[in-house]
Amino acid sequence: MIDVALDVRRTRRMSTGTRAYLDALQTWLPCVAPDLTIASVGRGEHFGIDEYVRLPLEIARLAPRLVHYLTPLAPAVRWTPYVVTVHDLIHLAFPALHGSGSRWYYATLGARVIRNARRILVGDERTVDDCVRFFGVSPERCSVVPLGFDPALLANTIAESHERPYLLYAGNHRAHKNLATLFAAWQALPPEVELDCYITGKDDLPENVLRYRTGGRLLVLGDVDRSRLWRLYRGALAYVHPAFAEGFGIPMLEAAASGTPVLASFECVPSILRSVARTFPARDVDALRDLLVHAVHHAEEERRRARELVTEISTYTWERFAGAVAVVYREVLSEMK
Repeated sequence: MIDVALDVRRTRRMSTGTRAYLDALQTWLPCVAPDLTIASVGRGEHFGIDEYVRLPLEIARLAPRLVHYLTPLAPAVRWTPYVVTVHDLIHLAFPALHGSGSRWYYATLGARVIRNARRILVGDERTVDDCVRFFGVSPERCSVVPLGFDPALLANTIAESHERPYLLYAGNHRAHKNLATLFAAWQALPPEVELDCYITGKDDLPENVLRYRTGGRLLVLGDVDRSRLWRLYRGALAYVHPAFAEGFGIPMLEAAASGTPVLASFECVPSILRSVARTFPARDVDALRDLLVHAVHHAEEERRRARELVTEISTYTWERFAGAVAVVYREVLSEMK
């Protein structure tokens, strides 16, 4: 008998973080949960025949005891008991930043997926609060499982170096990432402060974004592989994450694990990094500017502090994450007996 059917669809709507979540489960569940029989199900995109017909039929044919949907984008017909991962509810928390279609789905069909789940897996306590706020679910039905990083990347001790010190942001450029605050704070630095600003991803920034300031430039790096990203973390004066909200925020954890100072909006920092990151209000350009000035003038002190704090988060690996997810599976399966 199959204990858990894992929805392994890789769709265009999946974020980089969701893909990393899936990769970790597929890699580590066989190692950390040999007592559980786990099958992979699903292919194709959302909102079509693959999701609404083929996936339910595949699950019915396999007859698993439990299904794990990795997002609330799940089949409309769900005969089998299931758990669902809610990465974030940014569509509902910041409706003006998202399309009406996404807002409608999360408020209607997605709400049903979440409310009817045997357990809701989230990466941080903040998402528990949102599940209670938007869907009225009991906090006891939510399991907080912090995400992880790959400790093998710690072997890459080479730091990327450039003409000037640089800040780094890694992630997409959607509105809720609040990159405008980062750019404004960087532009507002005193002229004598030499500091570049590097961001990953394609160059889709608005035309009105200023690419140069006295003593620095803004550089869009394009898509970078994991090895180079880790070198960029290592070499950065600081990693900056200004988002209005995050379900978790893997780059913050990765940067902190590499021993790089993390500056992040208070609203987006996961609980496991609260003692590690220097924080600022998400919309406060002056507060971020002051943190940047401090980071430049106290670079060695901040780097030393960041390295000392690595031990606090060194256990948050993808292996530990998969083990914690397996614990949720076992709890739910036991409750169903």
